[in-house]
Amino acid sequence: MNPNFDSVVDPAMEPDFLRDFPNTARYVRFGPFHIDQNRQQVSRNGVRLRLQGKVYQVLIVLLHKQGEVVTREELKQALWPADTHVNYDANVNTTVNKLRQALGESTEKPSYIETIPRKGYSFISTAEFSATPFPATAPEKSQGSESAGDASVQKAPQAGSQQSSRWLTLIVVALILAGILLGAGAASYWISHFAPQFRHSSAQESPSVQSCAAFPS
Repeated sequence: MNPNFDSVVDPAMEPDFLRDFPNTARYVRFGPFHIDQNRQQVSRNGVRLRLQGKVYQVLIVLLHKQGEVVTREELKQALWPADTHVNYDANVNTTVNKLRQALGESTEKPSYIETIPRKGYSFISTAEFSATPFPATAPEKSQGSESAGDASVQKAPQAGSQQSSRWLTLIVVALILAGILLGAGAASYWISHFAPQFRHSSAQESPSVQSCAAFPS
């Protein structure tokens, strides 16, 4: 989600804002972010970010001094003229927080801006500077759509495998139950049809045995 900040640097950046920075290359790139310093424009994966003037200036200061600690006093001097009457500490905090929000990071797990306790801030990623534009990157939404498509393709075989396993289990259970029912039916049939005949045959054989016993040979 891209923060909706004003893209126009207002008030305009002071002409000598970058006078202390040796690298004045027009284009800057770090992570998915591209910056055109002449136009004061920032984009992420080809999508334009809308940054307020002070937020943009803080980003530029940190980028040009990447790896170093930029003190709160340095930010105050870079962002506000000496005769400006503002609450510097509160404004620095608010501006840095807006920049973090624009970059999509938090203070707990910073990827770009690290807070140095009681000192200031440091840009901890790697920024590249170039006099020519960097290759354009695909819009973030397209990447998200492709990722979602890949995920659905990966999940489909797993879902099919789970469904096949369930059907196999049901078939095995059905076969077992059918076997039990067939066995019970066969037993009932045998008892109802053959057991009476067996008892009748036994009853007929009993007098013959008794008569043989009465007239011994």
